[in-house]
Amino acid sequence: AKDILYKTLDNNMFSKIQTCVTAKEIWEKLIHIYKGNEETKEDKLLAALQKFESIKMKSGETMTKFDERFSFVVIELTILDKEYSNRELELKFMRALPKEWDVKLWQ
Repeated sequence: AKDILYKTLDNNMFSKIQTCVTAKEIWEKLIHIYKGNEETKEDKLLAALQKFESIKMKSGETMTKFDERFSFVVIELTILDKEYSNRELELKFMRALPKEWDVKLWQ
């Protein structure tokens, strides 16, 4: 679990949690960082929702990098108490892929 969390964090965020020993500690620290107070929570939720709605795989981006970026947005939303079903996440992920992937996904 720690490895998954580490992979999704940028260098700035990693530096804030690197002293945590367990995945639970990391998760609690991330919740504290992301939630903030009630005023900032709503702003952060709106920003994370916008990221989720507009996410697309970038040209030249590897599937691994896109999956990490997508997972980070989902983690942000989960921390802010917005959750999606696995089916919703799968559909969003597939819609975020470039058109070239359409054929590969359905064959």
